[in-house]
Amino acid sequence: MSSHILVVGAGGYIGSHMVVALLAAGFRVTSLDDFSSGFRDAISGGDVIEASLGNNAILDETFSRCRFDAVMHFASSIQVAESVVEPSKYYRNNVVNTLNLLDAMRSAGISRLVFSSSAAVYGEPVSTPIIESHPLRPTSPYGKSKWMVESMLADFDAAYGLKSVSLRYFNAAGADPLARIGERHNPETHLIPNLLQVASGHRPSVRIFGRDYPTPDGTCIRDYVHICDLCDAHLLSLRSLLDGGSTQQYNLGNGNGYSILEVIDSVQRVTGKTLTTQDASRRDGDPAQLVAGCDQIRNELGWTPKFSELDRIVADAWRWEQRCSAARD
Repeated sequence: MSSHILVVGAGGYIGSHMVVALLAAGFRVTSLDDFSSGFRDAISGGDVIEASLGNNAILDETFSRCRFDAVMHFASSIQVAESVVEPSKYYRNNVVNTLNLLDAMRSAGISRLVFSSSAAVYGEPVSTPIIESHPLRPTSPYGKSKWMVESMLADFDAAYGLKSVSLRYFNAAGADPLARIGERHNPETHLIPNLLQVASGHRPSVRIFGRDYPTPDGTCIRDYVHICDLCDAHLLSLRSLLDGGSTQQYNLGNGNGYSILEVIDSVQRVTGKTLTTQDASRRDGDPAQLVAGCDQIRNELGWTPKFSELDRIVADAWRWEQRCSAARD
């Protein structure tokens, strides 16, 4: 029989794409989500359990009823700015609820977890590209919550033998190439979908936060990785754990940085639209450059991004935005 995987947070952007990838790879999938920010209609197959990680009784019942070979955990609050003004929400949802999940797994004898972490664990970069040995000095409650979970995972491995892979995302972007699912956040804070909403006529403009950074064109540089490449990395991490692999932490990015203006140019090129932008002052805590060093996952798991070109990332996201735009109209 194929391995049975529990996907927590399956109604969200990354979780829903992961369900598609797991089903295509022949895994059995059960999804768990409270749909506070995710969408039931984004889950493409398998069983669905509507529940929160804060509900210990449902977690225990789920693990006693179903035998899972591994868990993939995507159920986190993700807005950096919100975490600064609402830290309690982030420590409860991202840390306490993850502890609930780990305890339920331990009680059920499930010892493999793939965790959705973040490059926010690094904080302000002291070197570029950022590699896994870079100091971990998160500056926001969001980043601290991810660092805390990674610390818990190390301790659960040492004490209980629970093996995990933590994947530190830089900027996940793009959408399913067939436009079946894509990025849906409320509010939307990510650059590419916001630019595409301008292109589709559903947003008047996008602000550029600072043009005076020490970069070639003065705007921030970020590393974007296609959601399908991200899912491939998760599949490789899952298979590594199923084959007896050890606890690891890996960066996920392209290793290439694009400035805000380069992303705007790409969106205009792909959509054929001229975008309206507004200049704004720098945001606190925005580093000039965040670019991933990804040699570790390439060398150890053989991960090779297939959709690394920025225009391809934007084109897939644009097909999804056009579908969403038609639904809004």
